[in-house]
Amino acid sequence: MKTSVADSLALIKRGADEILLEGELVERLQSGKKLRVKAGFDPTAPDLHIGHTVLINKLKQFQDLGHEVIFLIGDFTGMIGDPTGKNATRKPLTREQVEANAVTYKEQVFKILDPELTTIAFNSTWMNKLSSAEMVNLAAQQTVARMLERDDFSKRYKAGQPISLHEFLYPLVQGYDSVALKADVELGGTDQKFNLLMGRELQRHFGQAPQIVLTMPILEGLDGVQKMSKSLGNYVGVNDLPGEMYRKILTMPDDLIWRYFELLSFRELEEIEQFKREVESGVNPQEIKKRLAEEIVERFHGAEAARDAHKGAGNQLELGEIPEDLPEIEVSANGQTEVPIAAILRMANLVQNSNAARDVLARGVVFVDGEKKDQSFRFAIGETRIIQAGKKKIARVTLS
Repeated sequence: MKTSVADSLALIKRGADEILLEGELVERLQSGKKLRVKAGFDPTAPDLHIGHTVLINKLKQFQDLGHEVIFLIGDFTGMIGDPTGKNATRKPLTREQVEANAVTYKEQVFKILDPELTTIAFNSTWMNKLSSAEMVNLAAQQTVARMLERDDFSKRYKAGQPISLHEFLYPLVQGYDSVALKADVELGGTDQKFNLLMGRELQRHFGQAPQIVLTMPILEGLDGVQKMSKSLGNYVGVNDLPGEMYRKILTMPDDLIWRYFELLSFRELEEIEQFKREVESGVNPQEIKKRLAEEIVERFHGAEAARDAHKGAGNQLELGEIPEDLPEIEVSANGQTEVPIAAILRMANLVQNSNAARDVLARGVVFVDGEKKDQSFRFAIGETRIIQAGKKKIARVTLS
């Protein structure tokens, strides 16, 4: 059954930060034309994390609506080095690094996208054919003043930090990719807005209808603060083992649950709203996290792996992982309304003494309902929570 324009637009807008210009998108949807939708990824590292899949999920939605999806691997731009958000010139990759990383990207994206309906493109295909004169002509389409409107370039210039000339080429090359691919829509993170709009400008110059720009939010990592990044250790890798992937998702802060569902889940919004109502009625948020964790594990590892993911690997518990059967322990508040976590660890016999409590807290291996806690955490009277200290001690503890 053909999807209506209104329903298509609702799906496209789900989780999106901005659409430029939405009116143009509606016109193209109304025309019935199959849109050419691109998203580019520089193969700067061999593995993707689920933060990257926010864009890939949106490509999947366009694919499900019957549009042509182009997964662009920036093997040429990867050798320039994307300056977005950087306060220093980024070290470019070698051709060998780019090619090796590109192979693994293709393997990983096909866990979400339909390989038979996806075009994989490499921007070296057209950029290597561009003559020096054509590159000069491309560079002539923009001024230094226009480039310095970009936030990160502006900050570096004002701070007296060097900007290499080749970095100015990056937005131009990304924009030219849209010309070469005759893109109708380009997706990117909110930090890519300048580059995405460059595509519109260059398409106009080359006589094409300007692409619609759709920006997606940058997914926060498991710390709930900084963007998801492998270097920061706050990521869930697409190639993580099922138990590790499951465990990591359960450690996210409660206030990230609905954002992760909106950007990572393929569930209907009505079902997610039902989850919200369940939490509001008293269901432990950890139970809702499990549903998302199982969905994500199934996407990358299959249904059987998702069913067994909670078991983790080996005999020891993974940090933050919650097993099915737990000992029930009740401890007394002794007239207090709140008790420090260190004292709870001792009273519940999850550690031997006060020194041991301080040690596990300092090492960051204490989890409450799957979330890492430090010594500042306090337990309120009447609460029941799952507490883990290290890889062997875990219990459901009630403070009475």
